[in-house]
Amino acid sequence: MGLDSRAYERPEPFEHGMLPVGGGQEIYYEISGNPEGKPAVTLHGGPGSGHSANTRRLFDPVAYCLVQFDQRGCGASTPSVASPSTSLTRNTTEHLLADIEVLREHLGIEQWLVWGASWGVTLALAYAERFPERVTEMVLASVTMTRPADVHWLYHEVGRYFPEEWDRFAAGAGYADDLVAAYDQLLNHSGNTGVAGRAAASWCAWEDAVVSLEPGWSPHPRYRDPRFRMTFARLCAHYFAHAGFIEDGRLLAEAHRLRGIPGVMVHGRLDLGGPADVPWLLARAWPGSELHYVGTGHAGGPTMTERMLDALDAFATRM
Repeated sequence: MGLDSRAYERPEPFEHGMLPVGGGQEIYYEISGNPEGKPAVTLHGGPGSGHSANTRRLFDPVAYCLVQFDQRGCGASTPSVASPSTSLTRNTTEHLLADIEVLREHLGIEQWLVWGASWGVTLALAYAERFPERVTEMVLASVTMTRPADVHWLYHEVGRYFPEEWDRFAAGAGYADDLVAAYDQLLNHSGNTGVAGRAAASWCAWEDAVVSLEPGWSPHPRYRDPRFRMTFARLCAHYFAHAGFIEDGRLLAEAHRLRGIPGVMVHGRLDLGGPADVPWLLARAWPGSELHYVGTGHAGGPTMTERMLDALDAFATRM
């Protein structure tokens, strides 16, 4: 996401570590800002993107004690799913929700502000609806709910805007009726490293194409790394083939559980991958939430950053 001149200087972490969360899984975490500040946690996108150091620039380092971590299998967490042989059996939304709580308890934090972007919004909503007593506020950017219809939109219907790129993406999975399920098979169940590698490259080329109409776009350098491509594509296909392991409509149906949690959502009207009705439906179901549309796409930009800074600065001193 683009960061404007209002963003804070990026602080260096004052603590980091690996936290065992069961079943041979360890998650990597970092803490930055003020050790005595207001606790906050960030939930990154993807699934599989890993945490971003630049996200720290949204949080006043004097006011916040910021916790960041890499979700299972990605970033510096282990075992890495960059290896096609790493099983994803212990990598579901239920596991991620449990990891957040293990991390919170390990750090001795009673409550925290939750920030999420893209897939991280889906995870943030699932977490806050499960543990509302642990969440003080929420700031959510590029809102997703990962419903079956949302997944189908992103990997099938958006192809009408990018016919050539989508045709290549569809060809990579044999023009299957359900491309996400087909890619999940190639990436996670084929048992063939070469097949998985080609599928990962094709998946990431489509991900990059979907944001290519946004101002200032250039091919994302992270997709040049074959380890990142494999990690990202495997986790995306795994989660999206199962609609985020969340019952269809549940996040909306249980949004009433967010009552009393102040929330600010910021969403780009030019977000092709996440249509603007997604946050609108959520705002209607979430009592007391605010929704701000900005003129950006999914990747964000200065106006999205400005809205997030406004919200985080306002929440910084809220008890």
